[in-house]
Amino acid sequence: MTEAKKDQTLLQVKDLCLYFKLNRAVDNISFDIKKGEVFGLVGESGCGKTTTGRSIIRLYDITSGSIYFKGERIAAGTLLYKEKIAAAKAEIAELKKRGGNGEKIKELISTIKDQEREIKAANYDQKNCPRSLITQIQMIFQDPIASLDPRMTVRDIIAEGLIIAGERDRKLINKKVYEVLDTVGLVREHASRYPHEFSGGQRQRIGIARAIIMQPELIIADEPISALDVSVQAQVINLLNDLRKKLGLTILFIAHDLSVVKYFSDRIGVMYFGKLIELAPSRELFANPCHPYTKSLLSAIPLPDPEYEKKRRRIVYDPAAHDYKTDKPSFREVFCDHFVYCNEEEFKNYRKQIY
Repeated sequence: MTEAKKDQTLLQVKDLCLYFKLNRAVDNISFDIKKGEVFGLVGESGCGKTTTGRSIIRLYDITSGSIYFKGERIAAGTLLYKEKIAAAKAEIAELKKRGGNGEKIKELISTIKDQEREIKAANYDQKNCPRSLITQIQMIFQDPIASLDPRMTVRDIIAEGLIIAGERDRKLINKKVYEVLDTVGLVREHASRYPHEFSGGQRQRIGIARAIIMQPELIIADEPISALDVSVQAQVINLLNDLRKKLGLTILFIAHDLSVVKYFSDRIGVMYFGKLIELAPSRELFANPCHPYTKSLLSAIPLPDPEYEKKRRRIVYDPAAHDYKTDKPSFREVFCDHFVYCNEEEFKNYRKQIY
């Protein structure tokens, strides 16, 4: 792969928000994924990792922000635009009460019109995104049992995407199914069986086959090994690594096992309570963690070394340690390609830690 191709941004997530009423599952996060890389997304259960993945593949309609794939906007939310319109209208009403400021009111009316145009464009992109573009993103789900229909044969499960896409040639479908079964380490005889006849690792291989048969450019792997035995986890990770090289895949790897993410990912983003709090190349993140929550996560990683384990001390993260009342936080680059969610005072402290 050439350097130019490596540096090409395949996916861009910009100011993504997804709210379920009062629950801010994902709250204003931004990152991009380069073509051919593995981007790890980690954090504790409930922090918004899976919701982010499902938003990218459009299983959820996002509340605000934009998602771009291969330069085209595939998802857009309108809440931020609506909030700006409401704020401008409230300011206009207040100005009129005080006797008015013609120039300021004209400026606010122009802002309202701009935001209305943004809403119109967002709604258009959301409704008219080409299905063929979304098909180039596929997902491997966490639970290999729940994600496979027990009433369908393996052949029907894997071929379903092709049929939905309009393929009707049965011989061609069978040929492609047999090819991907071989690619993921299964045999063609497995095509006529049902999911309950397989082990957990084999079921996950079926899920991987279902994803790669569509020849995607981006795969979202949502904790694909968390429901598997430790011995099988390594096999699935090695399979994904082989497929990445063989098929030129780009992978968003969602997990909470940092030791696995370190081995598999080029860059890692850390999420906490819906926010992206740190993002850095894999080695850099483990060598120089900045955010206290990241340090807490890293301190929880066990190692097969009795002497190390005797001395290992867990770092407990306390969100109250941050004082954001006056000095508001933002996502800042504290070092080359190393970003942290922090305010000005914390930014200076993190810079001192690294330099």
